[in-house]
Amino acid sequence: MSVKSPCIDICKFDSKSGLCVGCLRTRTECKEWKKMKNKHRQKIIDDKPKRIILIRK
Repeated sequence: MSVKSPCIDICKFDSKSGLCVGCLRTRTECKEWKKMKNKHRQKIIDDKPKRIILIRK
């Protein structure tokens, strides 16, 4: 089973953290999502709480 992309079509990147304010991925992670293994994708999803903190700083 494939890990679904967290993209919500906002695609605006925070200048401090470098994360998308919509899906909380980096530009590189967004570009490479389809090529990633599910294990790596799931790690990005699981890191969401940490990434939210980075955006709020």
